[in-house]
Amino acid sequence: MAWKEQTFDELTTTDLYRILQLRINVFVVEQKAYYADLDDHDQNCVHVTYEKDGKLIAYARIVPPGEKFEMASFGRVIVLPEARGTGLSQELIKRVMAILERNWPEADLFIEAQAYLQKFYGAFGFEAVSEEYIMECLPHIDMVCKRKK
Repeated sequence: MAWKEQTFDELTTTDLYRILQLRINVFVVEQKAYYADLDDHDQNCVHVTYEKDGKLIAYARIVPPGEKFEMASFGRVIVLPEARGTGLSQELIKRVMAILERNWPEADLFIEAQAYLQKFYGAFGFEAVSEEYIMECLPHIDMVCKRKK
C-alpha cells in the first residue's frame, strides 16, 4: 500500500497510462460522462495516487491557483468501487487538503463537485456557491473553501 504525490514530469509513462485508464474507466465507462478528459492541465498539476497490491485504487488531481481557475482546486477524484465506503475517500481528500495547505496555504479553494457529493465536501469546509448545473453529463455544483489568511 502506497500513497504517491507526483508532478507530471515525475510520472512514468506507466504511471500516466494507469491514471488515464482509471479516469476513463470511472468517469466515461462507469458514470457515462462523455467529455474530453485530456484538457492540457495535467502537465501543471500534482497527481495524488494510492496503490494497493500493484493496483491503482484512488486518484486526485490538484490544480494550482491560476492554472484552470483563479483559486487553487482539485478534481478527477476517484476511488474504485470496491474501495468505496472504507474511508479511503476521506483519506484521499485529507491528503489533497494537506498538499494544498503546504503549497498554497493562503489560497482559497474552488471545486466543481458532482452534486451528490455536496455533503461529503462540506465536511471538509466547502460551501456551495452556485445552483446545480449539468457538466460532463452529470449534475454538478460549484463549491468554495475559504482559507484563513
